[in-house]
Amino acid sequence: MLNGKNILITGGTGSFGKMTVELILERYRPHKLIIFSRDELKQFEMGQSFNVERHRCIRYFLGDVRDQERLIEAFHGVDVVIHAAALKQVPAAEYNPFEAIKTNVLGAQNVIRAAIRQRVGKVIALSTDKAANPVNLYGATKLCSDKLFVAGNAMSGDAGSRFSVVRYGNVVGSRGSVIPFFLRQRRNGVLTITDPRMTRFSLTLREGVEFVLDNLERMHGGEVFIPRIPSYRITDVAKAVAPEARTEVVGIRPGEKLHELMIPEDEARQTLEFPGYFVIQPDFPWWKKETEMLNAGAKTCPDGFSYRSDTNDRWLSLADLEGLVTEFVAEHPEYGR
Repeated sequence: MLNGKNILITGGTGSFGKMTVELILERYRPHKLIIFSRDELKQFEMGQSFNVERHRCIRYFLGDVRDQERLIEAFHGVDVVIHAAALKQVPAAEYNPFEAIKTNVLGAQNVIRAAIRQRVGKVIALSTDKAANPVNLYGATKLCSDKLFVAGNAMSGDAGSRFSVVRYGNVVGSRGSVIPFFLRQRRNGVLTITDPRMTRFSLTLREGVEFVLDNLERMHGGEVFIPRIPSYRITDVAKAVAPEARTEVVGIRPGEKLHELMIPEDEARQTLEFPGYFVIQPDFPWWKKETEMLNAGAKTCPDGFSYRSDTNDRWLSLADLEGLVTEFVAEHPEYGR
């Protein structure tokens, strides 16, 4: 699907962008693979791993999604855009609200307008569980971004650009996630838990990137794709990381949820279920794909359905979590004992 294509990744120097580049080079032979980000040091460092002499398809573009003119330049001749750029830290967004709005909301609109101007074929944007019934500003900005990308399909007209969204929760082992947090704490023998009832969905970075690439192929434009993935209990992660450590309950932080929610009950009415994922359909008159998707094996969700980490039907065992911890430490030896 991506062979011979020109692909651009916004926020391409982040952990998601690096893994995406790795998998695209592993699976496909793109004509150009453009890394678009605002940090020249991260681009330099990434270039040490993905050298342009060895990987001649790679280009590094400096720019910010806040700058529409630069996006228009960067999108010239591009076939596919993966939009991963965002301000993601919940506390930082609460303290600097309009900075988050400028990147996550206005930046999303800039990406849409630039894609339509340059007739980009497909754009897929990364979202978050925090956009479902948001309780913090970061989630609210990503909900706005999701709505913009879905509506972008009506805006594109004869340009033919198509826009879809992928929504998933915290990535296991990502910066700020619980496994590296507990690994740092275990040296002191005490792990701090916000609430012992807390649950989360589990997704590795590679699984997240594979899900995005799979949906690039299946998207029609207007869908929000959500993976079917297992849940875990925060107390089980603590046992997997440091079974001998003492735990201390410190209380939920501002803007944090007790459980992750990816499909609220109100959105479930528009949701179709496939064996490995869900699709939230756009509630617009131009959407005509429901019958086709039902014929392809999709099922409608029952009344009252919601997709939550605490009511999930799949759970990681303690042994599963110990395996994830072992794998993380093998990849990041600085966290070892």
